[in-house]
Amino acid sequence: MRHFGKKVHYKDWDFDSIKERDFFIQFIENSGKKFKIHPSYKVVDKFPVGGYNQRGITYAPDFVVFGTDSAVEHVYDVKTGINQRVVDTSAKLRFKLFSLRTGLPVEVVVPRKHDFKMKLYGFTTNFQEPHTRKKRNGKVVTDYYNVYKNIDYDIADLIGF
Repeated sequence: MRHFGKKVHYKDWDFDSIKERDFFIQFIENSGKKFKIHPSYKVVDKFPVGGYNQRGITYAPDFVVFGTDSAVEHVYDVKTGINQRVVDTSAKLRFKLFSLRTGLPVEVVVPRKHDFKMKLYGFTTNFQEPHTRKKRNGKVVTDYYNVYKNIDYDIADLIGF
């Protein structure tokens, strides 16, 4: 299933959705940190199959934020939700391939009015904060994510590297 937001232009940048632009304005633009918007990373090189080449795979996160030492601090992908309908299998596979290639996790973020949810996919242990909610049918569902009011947190503290 594909989800496409309305493309938005803001200052010198083009964003894939209004939520993406709003996340940028609220949390990244005035953070004082260097950043890149939609940089492309090769996660799988092209390779031969028979007498032909298979194409490689690239991944372009929405935002990459750099620290004062120019090292990558955060790799953000903005979504409208953190459930399986919004973050599909192909997106999770690209996140995992990116992490394999770079050693950095992709932080899936869902902007809200004064903060944002952040979820890391693909880990074998649920080390993020549990949040439970009751569905209409009475079933209790638990999801794991963190909530932040700014991007001044250290992802290394969360995953321990």
